[in-house]
Amino acid sequence: MKKEQYKVHLESFEGPLDLLLHLIEKNRIDIYDIPIALLTEQYMAYLAKFKEFNIEIASEFLVMAATLLQIKSKILLPDTKIETETTDEEETDPRQELVERLLEYRRYKEISSVLSEMAQEAGQRYFRKSTLPEPKHLPPTGLDVKLLWQAFQNVLEGQIEHAPLIANVAREQYTIEDKIVSLLAILKENNGNICFNAVFTPKTSKTELITTFLAMLELIKIKRISVYQTGLFSPIYLKINENDDTEDK
Repeated sequence: MKKEQYKVHLESFEGPLDLLLHLIEKNRIDIYDIPIALLTEQYMAYLAKFKEFNIEIASEFLVMAATLLQIKSKILLPDTKIETETTDEEETDPRQELVERLLEYRRYKEISSVLSEMAQEAGQRYFRKSTLPEPKHLPPTGLDVKLLWQAFQNVLEGQIEHAPLIANVAREQYTIEDKIVSLLAILKENNGNICFNAVFTPKTSKTELITTFLAMLELIKIKRISVYQTGLFSPIYLKINENDDTEDK
């Protein structure tokens, strides 16, 4: 007949601070006014259970035991210091550092508990994949001239930011007709397609910018060129219309 095995259950703790918090809560001790003698006695009794069942005690538990005994001795032993006129400062409570460590560890445990509950709740959720087809963003057609004007305003602002404060320049003469010829030539050099911003260079003067833009609007008006975007908020492009096979004179 087999003998019944005698089982002893010892609560497990993550560290000495975890054990101290357990003893404080178990005895309903005020953490700000710890009876260090009682707490040390119960802490040492718990470690004695480990030795009784030949369980190896972690070094961090032994370090805390030594700390508790040191604090206890400071409280129980009489103060042998001679009071002088220069020692006006009150002595710090030997338990203060331990209390601060316990408060910090308790906050850590509370936060860990909340995060653990959130992780457990998230693990119980399952999101199925969408059965809807992926949305297709078609490139916009029939761009408004206002959009082109806004792009031109951005070019102008960039030119003003990089312009010198004082400059002496010769008077420049540009005509819309000349810029129409120039724009068509640039487009044909780029296979009939070019980015709007690429038409303007940082060194282009304000007068030339305006003349070029007016020439661009004229070409759009007479349907020699058109503007388009490859996607929403993408750069604006210029292109020669397919039915424009005329040669510039």
